[in-house]
Amino acid sequence: MLFNSLHFLVFFPVVVGLYFGLPARWRGPLLLAASYYFYMSWRPVYGLLLAATTLLDYLSGVRMGRLATKRQRRPWLYLSLASNLGTLFIFKYFNFFWGAAGELATALHLPFVAPALALALPVGVSFYTFQSVGYVVDVYQGRLPAERNLGRFALFVAFFPQLVAGPIERGSQMLPQFRRAHGFDYGRVASGLRLMAWGMFKKVVIADRLAQMVTPIFDHPRQYQGLPLLLAVAGFTIQIYADFSGYTDLARGAARVLGYQMVLNFRQPYFAASVGDFWRRWHLSLSGWFRDYVYIPLGGNRRGLVRRYTNLFAVFLLSGLWHGASWTFVAWGALHGLYLVMEGLTQPARAALARGLGLAARPRLLHGLGVAATLALVAYAWIFFRANSLADAWYVSTHLFRGWAQLTRHEAVLTIGHFLLNYPPEVAVTLAAGALLLAVDLRLELPALAARWGRPIPAVRWAGYAALLLAIVLFGFFNSTQFIYFQF
Repeated sequence: MLFNSLHFLVFFPVVVGLYFGLPARWRGPLLLAASYYFYMSWRPVYGLLLAATTLLDYLSGVRMGRLATKRQRRPWLYLSLASNLGTLFIFKYFNFFWGAAGELATALHLPFVAPALALALPVGVSFYTFQSVGYVVDVYQGRLPAERNLGRFALFVAFFPQLVAGPIERGSQMLPQFRRAHGFDYGRVASGLRLMAWGMFKKVVIADRLAQMVTPIFDHPRQYQGLPLLLAVAGFTIQIYADFSGYTDLARGAARVLGYQMVLNFRQPYFAASVGDFWRRWHLSLSGWFRDYVYIPLGGNRRGLVRRYTNLFAVFLLSGLWHGASWTFVAWGALHGLYLVMEGLTQPARAALARGLGLAARPRLLHGLGVAATLALVAYAWIFFRANSLADAWYVSTHLFRGWAQLTRHEAVLTIGHFLLNYPPEVAVTLAAGALLLAVDLRLELPALAARWGRPIPAVRWAGYAALLLAIVLFGFFNSTQFIYFQF
């Protein structure tokens, strides 16, 4: 069931009505049943896998909660990790690694038969697996008491707003909320619905319309060079942000309506002034998960410079692989790992250069240059994230700036005219919607600017809400397009 579907448009009000209409003791079971219905609407068998994962992690947590030392808890930790990561490997990565082994054997002229497993990737398996793993590790470390109520723990794993694409929540954040009763609060419900409307606007008005222009070019990149490729890369840079942050807004808004607060997952990432800053703003729940459960256990930055950068690069390789079983995602993760390593190694030289050029005395200009450079690096890496193969990614990255010397003003006008004629609503609507997205992010990024503008009067606010809903109805691309991060 997609958030941008008629199915969800019926499902969500029914769940909300029942939730606030039922006595408090029945609300947890209702949400659990609704969450499993939501998940199994894709494929019923997915629910069996989710239930098996939940039961094993619940039992592992309860057993560890009764044991005094880490040594005693360790077998249960290993059992849970083997089950969660083994399931993830079989469904998501087995064919990838088995195929890579076959390619290596062929290259070495060795006999090898590599039959693929005909397994459908369960929706959201990477998200709920990481959430369960985080809980089990926290219980093992003694940072979190084991949850002894099976229904409550099952709801923590399966809570439908964030089940299939996050945010990846922590037990310490969500489990206490599931123990409390949440009454109807008009202000909170209205706030949640506004956030959901903003997320839907990002998805159906910006992301899905941009996809109509971006997808044909990335599916057939060798038919283009120069300006069309650059427009496609710029379009995808906006598309993926609008798509994923739109999902997060819908998820957080739906949870807020029901009385639950989920973590912030985005913080104006395209205003980041460095790649490190970008990862403190983009997909925060995943970045925090890798920091706490991979980077720090590997030693973090406590074991010297070489070990620090090795750990950092390894984490981003794993992050790339987490996104998908494809060399394009591995390359994307490696690029960001390389960016961060080079950023750390060159920091003294860059600071000296800024002082030498007089930029250190002009911090706003220096910050602006950092934002521009970071956005360019991030957009370049998105090529590998979006391309259908490494060969396509390499073609796009090496042909972005080809043909510009020979590009006449007439040809440039024709190229832009091609987009205007073939995608007139997409160009006009997405330019206006993208400008609105930029203005909202700018207001959030600059609190002083927001304070200067002040809070609009109620009539203006309500007119804005009505205009947002009207834009969704009139300009939304309603073809039940899947969210990009559902594939992970």
